[in-house]
Amino acid sequence: MKSLKPLVVSLAILGSSVSSQAVAQANPSTSEEIAALRAELIRMSDRLAELEQELAETKQTANTAIEASAEASAEASALAANVAEDDDLNVKFKAAPEMSDGNGWSFKPRGRINMDFGYVGAPSSTGADSGFDAEARRVRLGASGKIPGGFGYKVEADFGENDLALKDAIITYSDGGLTLTAGQHNTFQGLEELSSSLNTSFIERSAWTDAFGFERRIGVSAQYKTDNVLLQGGVFADDSEDLPNGNNSFDGRVVFAPKSGSTQLHFGGSIHYNNLGDGSTVRYRARPLVHFTDDRFVNTGRFSAESEFGLGLEAAAIAGPFHVALEGFSQSVDRPTGFEDPSFFGASAEVGMFLTQGDRRGYKLGKFDRVKPQSPVGEGGMGALQVNLRYDHLDLNDKDILGGTQDSVQASLIWTLTDYTRLLFNYGLLSYDDAAFPEDDGNTSYDVHVFGVRAQVDF
Repeated sequence: MKSLKPLVVSLAILGSSVSSQAVAQANPSTSEEIAALRAELIRMSDRLAELEQELAETKQTANTAIEASAEASAEASALAANVAEDDDLNVKFKAAPEMSDGNGWSFKPRGRINMDFGYVGAPSSTGADSGFDAEARRVRLGASGKIPGGFGYKVEADFGENDLALKDAIITYSDGGLTLTAGQHNTFQGLEELSSSLNTSFIERSAWTDAFGFERRIGVSAQYKTDNVLLQGGVFADDSEDLPNGNNSFDGRVVFAPKSGSTQLHFGGSIHYNNLGDGSTVRYRARPLVHFTDDRFVNTGRFSAESEFGLGLEAAAIAGPFHVALEGFSQSVDRPTGFEDPSFFGASAEVGMFLTQGDRRGYKLGKFDRVKPQSPVGEGGMGALQVNLRYDHLDLNDKDILGGTQDSVQASLIWTLTDYTRLLFNYGLLSYDDAAFPEDDGNTSYDVHVFGVRAQVDF
């Protein structure tokens, strides 16, 4: 933009000249008007000069900002290149984003949702007929990852059942086949108990795993594994919600899992000793297949105890679309002087097969693993269909303890739509003797029918 000041000044001079001549010929009032016009022209000239100066300063500021922006962009690009080169930052997405770098750090959010619906039908005169009900069985959120030096971590909390409960909270160290763990985690009682609830054949595990109080505890443990052998052992206090209470347990497990051709075999045994605090009591009881009812038809009630000692055996095989699993566990209780020491027993046997071609049950050394459909929903397939049958036995009668017996035949249909979504349909016919809820006539031997459905997703 060219300066306007010379033009305005010229006009001012011309005006001044004309006004001078006019003054000589005009009256005094006209002379005053011309003087005022000349003053206004001079003022306009000065204002235009100020505007030109402001415009020049604005241009300089804009140029400076453009240069600074270009420099910042170049620095950001260089920094991003250095991060990618130095730290090898990588983000993978497999149900949830997993971030890792070249220095050994990683982080992955994790979670699951189990929504249960169903029906419990018992003789109406027992007062324990729950009818239809529903429950947010599990709503878990957490994270896991690795730390440089062979360390790892996992933390997970459950928001289901309108409550907040800590589940896993561990720090691990791994070196080859050895893994050391400190924090709240599972002890070592059996194949089904240690298999994730995401991968079980029924919406709830066998009754004896519920009755004998297996749970996560705070402790330290070690495990060592080879291709076919798994050794696990640890020393534990109690669940974080129940501490301090003086309880401490010693738990161990051994697994031998060879392959015979394409058939995966599994053989194992476990041991459990729980030293209870002074004045402690125990109680063994179990729900009827589903968790959304609080009615337990087998229940010892609370009785005094000084310690528990348990032994378990387990065996399984996976051959193509077929699988079979057998487990049993005996729990003995050492009671104070003057009381007899009872022993209780539970066992289960299940068989299952896939109806969809190419699908089979997942297995990872020591536990059942995720089912991965060959043709998942969303990729042109219908997912994996699996049917299962289970016989489940629990005996809580011994010595002077009358907790009842439960024998059940159960069936399940599982539709695994994708690697991370499942629908489960369960039915159970449960037969009781010495049940905790007598009928009007005092009868404690009767049947209960149970139906349950679960919608499941995890990441």
